[in-house]
Amino acid sequence: MSTSWRHRAATHPKALDLSVLVLLFAVTFTGLLLTRALASGPLALWPGITLSALACAALYWRRSHPLTVLAGTALSTMAVGALDYLLTPLLMGPLLVAQYATSLRTPRRTGWNSALIVTGCVVVSGLVFPSFLDSLVFSVVNPAAWILLCAALGSYRRVRREYAVARAEYSDRQREEEARHRVVQERMRIARELHDVVAHHLTLADAQAGAVKHLVRTRPDKAQEIIDRLPETTAAALRELKATVGLLREDTDPADDLAPAPGLDRLPDLVESCAAAGLQVTVTVEGQWCPLGHVLDLTAYRILQEALTNVTKHGAGRTAEVRLAYAPRRLTLTVTNATAPDRAPAQPGPDGGFGLISMRERAASAGGTCHAGHRTQGGFEVVCTLPLDTLPGGAIDSDHESPAP
Repeated sequence: MSTSWRHRAATHPKALDLSVLVLLFAVTFTGLLLTRALASGPLALWPGITLSALACAALYWRRSHPLTVLAGTALSTMAVGALDYLLTPLLMGPLLVAQYATSLRTPRRTGWNSALIVTGCVVVSGLVFPSFLDSLVFSVVNPAAWILLCAALGSYRRVRREYAVARAEYSDRQREEEARHRVVQERMRIARELHDVVAHHLTLADAQAGAVKHLVRTRPDKAQEIIDRLPETTAAALRELKATVGLLREDTDPADDLAPAPGLDRLPDLVESCAAAGLQVTVTVEGQWCPLGHVLDLTAYRILQEALTNVTKHGAGRTAEVRLAYAPRRLTLTVTNATAPDRAPAQPGPDGGFGLISMRERAASAGGTCHAGHRTQGGFEVVCTLPLDTLPGGAIDSDHESPAP
């Protein structure tokens, strides 16, 4: 159907329906003339035309009253058959359309019951009234087969429609479930970001404040130096907090002053901020450095940040060693806090604390592993392994040099 005809059908549905019924009456009238031409004796024409016209007119309500229309067309068809007309598919056109509409718009049991009842009535009328050329095939078998065929076609179309509706509903439920799952994952990711940012910078600020309180009387110059660095720590906390909270903005909100997510290129700043809090961090890079993807780079940075934060809060010693080991298919991050000879080991928090949980979740989200625990020779160690083969192509860029921490 061309675009113009489709537009006319959509804008004038009643006119289209009436045109179809007029065309169907023309087909039925052709069936009447064909039977008169083949009949051995004269047949009454006008009663057949009247009954056929009434049957075609009743089809106008086939969508709203399918069973009533089916009953009316069945009676008209049997009356035409009683006039000794041959019940061909042309002459039975109104009944076949009504049966198709009934099987399409009613439940399966109702559609098939109506088809069997109509078939039985047509068969009985073919046996009772004089048959065309005394042939049971023409008067009984042929009409019954066409009625059941139309019932089967209508039932098949109804099943296809129900399947399409069920499939669309299932697709909608799947999309909604996937959207909810993504929302939960995004909330968990933002929660981890907020925890890491707040815990790290507030821990450093608390450590700096404690150092100032301890040194303000004995070494005021050192205390003043730490105080001068304190605004840098709080400013960095505000920048990262604003960048993380910016993820919760609506699409219509202005995205101004949103800092990019940190990565391993910010490791020197992280080491410097730890030094301002009194924690001396040594960084060692092993293997051939390679660029990391955005997600993996952020994951590695947050794991190191959380590990150093835990050292600042719970570490027995004031030194930490960070080792980045690049292998062809993995990156291993190791953070070690050795126990000072004159200090007792710190007691771990219940269940390892939220920091260790956050590190494990981050490593698992990137397809890696994270292990944390006390060392046999003393101190605490965090070892995380992140796969590099998740990068595009899985290749390592050997033209870059290892960045100096």
